Amino acid sequence: MTETIQPVHIVGGGLAGSEAAWQIASAGVPVVLHEMRGVPGVKTDAHHTDGLAELVCSNSFRSDDWEHNAVGLLHAEMRALDSIIMSCGDAHQVPAGGALAVDRDGFSQAVTAKLEAHPLVTIVREEIAGLPPEDWDNVIVATGPLTSPALAAAILDLTGEDALSFFDAIAPIVHADSIDFDIAWRQSRYDKEGPGGDAAAYVNCPMDKAQYEAFIDALLNGPKAEFKEWENVPYFDGCLPIEVMAERGRETLRHGPMKPVGLTNPRDPQVKSWAIVQLRQDNALGTLFNMVGFQTKLKHGAQAEVFRMIPGLHDAQFARLGGLHRNTFLNSPKLLDRQLRLKAMPRLRFAGQVTGVEGYVESAAMGLLTGRLAAAERLGRPLEAPPVHTAMGALVEHITGGHLDGPGGISKFQPMNINYGLLPPLEAPKVDEAGVKIPLKERGRAKKRLMSLRALEALKAWRDAA
Repeated sequence: MTETIQPVHIVGGGLAGSEAAWQIASAGVPVVLHEMRGVPGVKTDAHHTDGLAELVCSNSFRSDDWEHNAVGLLHAEMRALDSIIMSCGDAHQVPAGGALAVDRDGFSQAVTAKLEAHPLVTIVREEIAGLPPEDWDNVIVATGPLTSPALAAAILDLTGEDALSFFDAIAPIVHADSIDFDIAWRQSRYDKEGPGGDAAAYVNCPMDKAQYEAFIDALLNGPKAEFKEWENVPYFDGCLPIEVMAERGRETLRHGPMKPVGLTNPRDPQVKSWAIVQLRQDNALGTLFNMVGFQTKLKHGAQAEVFRMIPGLHDAQFARLGGLHRNTFLNSPKLLDRQLRLKAMPRLRFAGQVTGVEGYVESAAMGLLTGRLAAAERLGRPLEAPPVHTAMGALVEHITGGHLDGPGGISKFQPMNINYGLLPPLEAPKVDEAGVKIPLKERGRAKKRLMSLRALEALKAWRDAA
């Protein structure tokens, strides 16, 4: 039977491409995996071997706690779907506390060996320059953040000049329920209504002069991340890191993204704030807020410490920290449907970091999903993306339209790691069976566990119905 089924082609043998190949072959569909590493004279700026699923930056898949950590939940969902990345990761685990860390060489060798041994997988060492051939009617592009220039140029030509971003200028994102609204308040500047008619679209965190000066000192003295030589990250005036603005003068920020004009603190309307940090709703669920104008190259550990100096954010929980680095990713909400197909050319699906997810695990999860969707299409068995209550479904929702654009409809889509803020909210009990109030921290852990249980139940129902 399999001899009559035409193969699915995959471009890219990283974590996403390898996972997609495994899922397709496991469904009984032939797959051809095209990988340019291993071709004489062809290499990337970051990889060192020609092994499939090579980990180039870190050997950690982050937390493995499925009950209280969203990436651990994603691990559990992928294990439930027979993930090659998770099974090889588990087999080559090294001690790392509650995290899943792996022996990088052993992991890559294991993934490569399993795919090479599968009778329905063909691995071809070649570069696909430009768009895949027209007679490939079912293709997954899983080329990652280092997409070859020829393929990137072809995508741009097909979809328009705003289809790809070549660097991230990312501001931190805060979980809404960790903002202290005894200090912060909602108000748009000059009470101006936005397109949705909301005159209180922003969350405002006020600073007096002493707080502002201490914050500037912390920004200037905090450790900064350095760019790799090949990243060649540009600065534009519209997305300067906040510490670069602070270096231009101590007053620069309070006349820029932290200007206090047009805003009145309802708790003390007679006193004008020296500076104000604004946060804007970042997703349609209203669970995440973006720190406006706070793109930064501070190291992650310093970011959490420095930004919690901001009044109202002293207990802030970050769904994503800021950064500025080279990356190639699609404007996915505009370009992809919920099957992760390119609207302008539906024979092409995209997987991995190029879709706008961050992290090894998230990239592999999107490879897993595109593999299942492509195989189902080839077999004539329609399959929808998982429910939004699952970690995988929440990632699909984010990259296909769950974010919110900025003022004037300007796309603010940015890559995102999995986090509970992407899933529909769920409230945990506030009092125990004896009527005693449950501490906020315990309620937070309970809520995460309930959301994880809900996600796994929905994921397994989706799997069993497929």
